[in-house]
Amino acid sequence: MDRRDFLAGLSALVVASGTARAQTAGAAARTMVASPEAMQRLSVRLMRLEEDGLDPRWYGLNPGNQDDPAAVTRAAAGAVTDIVQGRVASLPGRVDLRRDANPATLNLWVQRIAEAAEPAEVIDLASNATPDMAMLKPALAAARARATGSWPGFPVGGRTLEPGAFDESRVAALRARLVLTDPQLAANPGSGGTYDERLQAAVRRFQTAVGTEPDARIGGATQAALNRSPMATVSQLRVAIDMRRAQPALSAERRIDVNIPDYRLRILEEGRTIMDMLVVVGRPARATPMITTRMTSVQFNPSWGVPLRNAREDLLPRLRRDPAALQQRGFRIFGRVDGQVVEIDPTTVDWRAINPDRFPFIIRQDAGDLNALGRIKFNMPNNDDIYMHDTPDRHYFRRADRAQSSGCIRLERPMDFLMAALEGTPGWDRERVDRVLATRNTHTIPLRRQPPVRLFYSTVTVEGSELRVRQDIYGLDEAYARAMEARNRPPGIPMAAAQG
Repeated sequence: MDRRDFLAGLSALVVASGTARAQTAGAAARTMVASPEAMQRLSVRLMRLEEDGLDPRWYGLNPGNQDDPAAVTRAAAGAVTDIVQGRVASLPGRVDLRRDANPATLNLWVQRIAEAAEPAEVIDLASNATPDMAMLKPALAAARARATGSWPGFPVGGRTLEPGAFDESRVAALRARLVLTDPQLAANPGSGGTYDERLQAAVRRFQTAVGTEPDARIGGATQAALNRSPMATVSQLRVAIDMRRAQPALSAERRIDVNIPDYRLRILEEGRTIMDMLVVVGRPARATPMITTRMTSVQFNPSWGVPLRNAREDLLPRLRRDPAALQQRGFRIFGRVDGQVVEIDPTTVDWRAINPDRFPFIIRQDAGDLNALGRIKFNMPNNDDIYMHDTPDRHYFRRADRAQSSGCIRLERPMDFLMAALEGTPGWDRERVDRVLATRNTHTIPLRRQPPVRLFYSTVTVEGSELRVRQDIYGLDEAYARAMEARNRPPGIPMAAAQG
């Protein structure tokens, strides 16, 4: 790159400022001090932005102009802005996406690039400052490598492949697939057509990582996960990296975090996990919304006022089959007769004649052991009528796929959660709780300590040395990835060169 071209290109750079982010960063304009050789190294680094979950083409850089100093400068400006602040600022319905987009922080990085003898090193520093990069970036590189090579599939359909079975073709396909992602198996893959213990252990590790039942049985869910495109993992990892950028510091006070696709609730305080449990969340057709609120009260022995959608879609088919069975489970039907709301015997109604689009009844389930909310309900004000609760359907917690509810959060250990919630509320201990529950009467108490509650969505989790990629059960990662691709950034931040 000729020195005169370098200076002329930078001096002629005109920046369009179409967003507040570009305007803010523009105020930090500085003279680029890097030599032409260092600018070439910066260009090479920017062409590797895919290792940061970005794409150099988003910033106008490609093999045809990567030696153009103006193009390199524009790309550096746009890339550092996304690396520092995140590429996707917000999405509809995603209140869990929060950015601490401090202009001073961005301006500091812009200044460092402008004043650096090696601006490529500043790009590295900015990218690695994002949490979990030591795990996420190598995982992204490995996923990209798999995506560019051949990807052996596993035969779908047919019977479940059971541990110990002999099936030469399917066992060979299973081994060929897993050695690509399981270093332990790759080091000693074994051979033969028997689905042996070595391969079963690898399958269990795989099932744990992807969130299917770790039973070593190769049924439909595990077959689908084995055949999942590696590009889908690439996309999820790119989203995970971008979501972590400019995340605000979380409060040190006690708080409740529910990661929806990880099916897990944690109570945290001062950075420590003090309780951890499984949860059941909304199935995709009734997805649990992302919510930020506080838990304000606890209700003992709750009754359940069945929402209209649940009544039409869930209970009406059951009423058509056996109305008495629902009656035995504590469901009561109410309707209007001569302008008055009265209870109706469900066995006297021709339920097959009821149009679900004009469902005329109100349904309530009395408090009790069979109540859908169990014995305890935890209230947290929100516009979607979402709450956390006990459940009589304990079998769901034995499943890996726990997107099974109508939107609310079912708790694996509601009593432990209750005692943690009651801390700081005078006069409440386990003995009193048991007495109140035994009355079978509905009773609500406000909480003295009202911790913040965050329902959020992160399919990629990092815990110590373990990285897990869960299924994108609601397609929110796909939506985020589309937003990353679609957003057009103005050309960049001015970093002009001095002529002297």
